[in-house]
Amino acid sequence: MAFAIYPIRENNYPLFETIMPVTLTLCAVIFAVLYMKDLDGSYVAEGLKIGIVWFLISLIIDLFMFMWGPMKMSFGDYMMDIGLTYLIFPIVTVGFGVILWKK
Repeated sequence: MAFAIYPIRENNYPLFETIMPVTLTLCAVIFAVLYMKDLDGSYVAEGLKIGIVWFLISLIIDLFMFMWGPMKMSFGDYMMDIGLTYLIFPIVTVGFGVILWKK
């Protein structure tokens, strides 16, 4: 998504910064539903596991671009600006896990 709306980043950075977490949350919800719909148990553990996996995948993909690629940033700057946003994934997936566990 970031590549598709990159021109917005250049012209309207606040809008870009708003669109990205909304998009991440939408993706987290859609894919968490698809992943968890057939689970028979261990909902919270599965939610935590898949949320952490998605978090790490997102960090790894980004780090190639932001630390060594064209947008050089320190790891600390990256985490403060972008990386912590990916905590949306485990928050959503664990939340779904808790809802399914209580059901």
